[in-house]
Amino acid sequence: MSAFSDAELAYLRDRRMGRLATSDAAGQPHVVPIGMWRYNAELDTIDVTGRDFAKTRKFRNVQANPQAAFVIDDMASIDPWRPRSVLVMGPAVALPDDPSSNGSALIRITPAKVVSWGLDAG
Repeated sequence: MSAFSDAELAYLRDRRMGRLATSDAAGQPHVVPIGMWRYNAELDTIDVTGRDFAKTRKFRNVQANPQAAFVIDDMASIDPWRPRSVLVMGPAVALPDDPSSNGSALIRITPAKVVSWGLDAG
């Protein structure tokens, strides 16, 4: 059984940008926009990657502090104001050469908690 509802999975399929939050060993937060991510249906995880990803601060942060959050959000409409979002929080692992990403480095987040809002049609 997935940690995500059907509405959350449908929303994730249609989005391109997200924001990844990590913290270093001292707890200093770091939040960055991410354009290369996917829902991994086989593992029910969020997999995040990017160019020279193993050299990034976010990758090093997860190696030092394996907790992360990832949010995907947008505005369904502005008038009336209708934001919508899926927030995924949980343990993360930094994989330097994951075969599922053609040998590229990635961060894999396993959902411990998923919070969403605004996904209903009304």
